[in-house]
Amino acid sequence: MPLPKATGPSQDLTADLHKWRAFVAVAQLGSITRAALHLDQDQSVLSRRINALERECNARLFNRTGRGVHLSEVGERLFPLVRALLENAERLELEVNGQAREPAGEVRLGLLPSTAHPLIRRLFSRLRRQYPKVHLRIFEGSSGQIEEWLTDSRVDIAILYRYAEKCPPGETALAYVDSYLVGAAGDALTQAEEVRFDALDGLPFILPGAPNGLRNTLDGIARTRRITIAPLIEADSLPLMKSIVEHENMYTVLPLHAVWQEVHEGRLSAAAVRDPALGRIISMAYSRSKGPSRTVMEVAGQIETLANEIAGEGVWRVSP
Repeated sequence: MPLPKATGPSQDLTADLHKWRAFVAVAQLGSITRAALHLDQDQSVLSRRINALERECNARLFNRTGRGVHLSEVGERLFPLVRALLENAERLELEVNGQAREPAGEVRLGLLPSTAHPLIRRLFSRLRRQYPKVHLRIFEGSSGQIEEWLTDSRVDIAILYRYAEKCPPGETALAYVDSYLVGAAGDALTQAEEVRFDALDGLPFILPGAPNGLRNTLDGIARTRRITIAPLIEADSLPLMKSIVEHENMYTVLPLHAVWQEVHEGRLSAAAVRDPALGRIISMAYSRSKGPSRTVMEVAGQIETLANEIAGEGVWRVSP
C-alpha cells in the first residue's frame, strides 16, 4: 500500500527558526542595530529578514520610532508563542544530541537592582562550576517592568519584593527583610539602631517613582499617621539613590542588604524603621504563561540555597 503524501499549509511560518530568533532578539533589545551585534549578523540582512517575516505574517510586528523599535499589538501577541516555540526546539535539539540529562540552555532572570548584588555573582559562580551548559541572561528593572516580563514570558524567574504577610500563590519566599531609613555617614537620625515611622515626616527623600510597592506602603501609612512623605527626587536607579543620599544629605528607604557594603565602609548609615516596621518578602516567581523547565527548576533550587547561605551571614532572615 502506497504511503500517503505529506500535506501541509502552503506557507509554513515555523519552518525557518532563524527568522523567529531574529524577531525575539529585536524585541528584547529594542533595536535592529543592537540585535545584529548580538546575533553577529549584518544589520541589512537582519532588517530584510524582519521585513520578510512581516510580509509572511501579513502584519506589522514592530513599530519603528526614532529611538528604535518596539513590538506592535500583533507582535506582543506572538512574542510568548515564539519564545515557547524556540524553547521547545532547543529542548528537542538537546534530546536528539543526548544532552537532556544535564541542565543546559538559557535561563532568563528578572531582578530588582537591590536584590541583584547579593545573589548574582554567587549564582553565576556556582552554575559555572556545576552546570556549565546553563547560560544566565539577567534583566534588571523596576517591579512594574518585572511583572510585565513575567506575564509575557520574557523572563523565566523573577525575584521581587512582596509587601504582605505571605507570598501570592505559586511563589516562593526566599527571605524576609526589614526596611531601613538610610542617610549619610554621621547623620544623627540614622546613627541610632531604630527610628520611629513618624520621624520620616517632612524629610528630604529620594524614593522610587509611583506606582511602586515601597511607595504604596509608605504613602498609605503616612496618610494614616497624617504625616508628609513627599520626595524631592523620584528615581528607580539604586546607584543614583545611594549617591544622592551620601553626597546631598538626603534620605531614602531600603532593605539593609541594598546598602550593606556602603554601611560597612562608613559611607552611609541606616536605622531600622519601627512603629510600624516595614517588612517585605523577597519572593521568587516563575513565568506565568508556561511551566518551568528542568533547567529553570535547577537554577531556582540554586537560588533558594544561596538565599539560605546569605541569611547565615546576617544580611537577611529566612523566617518572618
